Amino acid sequence: MAVVAEHMLPWFIPQLRPYWFNIGVYGILVFFLVSGYIIPVSLERHGDVRAFWFSRFFRLYPLYLSVIVVVLALAWWVPVREAVPRDASAVAAHATMLLDVVGVGGVADTMWTLSYEMVFYLLVTALFLLRGHGHSGLLAMVFAGGAVVVGLVMSGAVMVGVWPAYVSFAVFAAGLACVITGRFRTAAACALGVMALLLLLLSSRVPWLGVAVVAVMFAGTAIHRWERGDGRLWPVAVTTALVVMAPLWAVTSGWWWVQGDVWLTTIALAGLTFAGGMALRGRRLPRVLTWLGTISYSLYLVHHPLLKYFVAVTGDLRKAALPVQIGMTVLVLALILAGSALTYRFVEKPMQELGRRLSGRGGDRLESPDDLRAQPEHARDDGILGQEEGQVPDGVRDHVGQSDALR
Repeated sequence: MAVVAEHMLPWFIPQLRPYWFNIGVYGILVFFLVSGYIIPVSLERHGDVRAFWFSRFFRLYPLYLSVIVVVLALAWWVPVREAVPRDASAVAAHATMLLDVVGVGGVADTMWTLSYEMVFYLLVTALFLLRGHGHSGLLAMVFAGGAVVVGLVMSGAVMVGVWPAYVSFAVFAAGLACVITGRFRTAAACALGVMALLLLLLSSRVPWLGVAVVAVMFAGTAIHRWERGDGRLWPVAVTTALVVMAPLWAVTSGWWWVQGDVWLTTIALAGLTFAGGMALRGRRLPRVLTWLGTISYSLYLVHHPLLKYFVAVTGDLRKAALPVQIGMTVLVLALILAGSALTYRFVEKPMQELGRRLSGRGGDRLESPDDLRAQPEHARDDGILGQEEGQVPDGVRDHVGQSDALR
C-alpha cells in the first residue's frame, strides 16, 4: 500500500505526497527485509532445491505472465512504456525476470524489483548447496561495503546492449534445468550464482542500489539467524550504516530521495516497521491486514497498470478540485483492491496449489545441523511467502516533475 501511494499520490492528490521521506523506497526496504528473512529459511527448512524452485515458479510466473499479456493486449490504448525494447531482448529479459540487471524495462513499471528477488534466489541456492548459507551477517556486510565502493567508482552499467539479456537467458534456462533435474546441480547453481553476481555488479541500471538491495536482503536473513541464536546482531548494524553511506558519495545519486536526511529517515522508518512487525507477529492482527498480505503480490503487479488505465479515462487530476481528487482516489483504490482480489482468487491461488502438488513429488535433499536449527517455530510460517513481493516503487528515478508521468 505504501507503493500504491507512491504511484497514486502524484497524480491524484499531489499535495499529500511526503518529501521528508520516500514512501515507495520505504516500502522497498521493508519488502526486501521480509524477503531476506523468509526465503533462505524456506529453502533450508525443505532442504530441497527442486521443491523451492517449483514453488517460486508457480508463485511468481503465472500472475506475472498474465499481467504481461494484458498490458500488451491493451497497448493499442495505453502504449507500452518506452523503456521496453522492441526486440527479442525484451522477451529474454522478461523470461528470466532479470530485467533491471540486464538493462531492460518491464512492461509493468513495478517489475524491476523482481530482478533483485531473482538475483537473491540464485545466490541463496548456490550458497545452500555449497553449505555457505549460514554466514548471512558476513554476506550482508560484504554487499553493503560493496555498495559503497561500487557507488564511488561506477556511474552506470559496464555491460550494455542486448547481449546480457540473451546470454543470461541461455545460462538461466540451462542452469535451472540442471538444478531442478539434479544433473550437475551444484555446478549449475554455482554458475547461476556467479552470473547473478556479475549482472548485479556490471549490468544493473544503478549498480550501487542493486548491491545495497542484496545487502538489505542478507541483513534480513542475519536477523533471523540472530533470533534463532545462530548469529549476532552487530553485522546488521554495520550493514545499516554502510547502506546509509552508500549514496552519499556515489557517482550516480542525484535523486531527491537519496539526499542524506531523506535517505536516513526512510531507512530508519523501514527498520522500525520491520522491528514492529517482529514484535507483533505473535499477536492476532485485524483480518483486513492479513487479507492485504494475502493479495499483496497481485496488488504489486496489478496496481500500476490499473492506475494508467484509470488516468487514461479521467485525464489529469492534479489540478482538479480537492473533492474530485478525493472521490477519484477512493474509486481507484476500490478498483485496485477488487482487481487484486480477483487475480489472487483466479490466478495466484490455483497456481500456487498446483505448484505445491508438483513440488511435493520429491527431490534431492540437503540437510545439515545448521538446516535443522533454522526450522521455523510454526509449521505454517511459509504463509508469509505470500506477502513478500508486494512493495516496490516505480524504478530508480526522481518521481518529481516529468518523471512522474504514468505513461
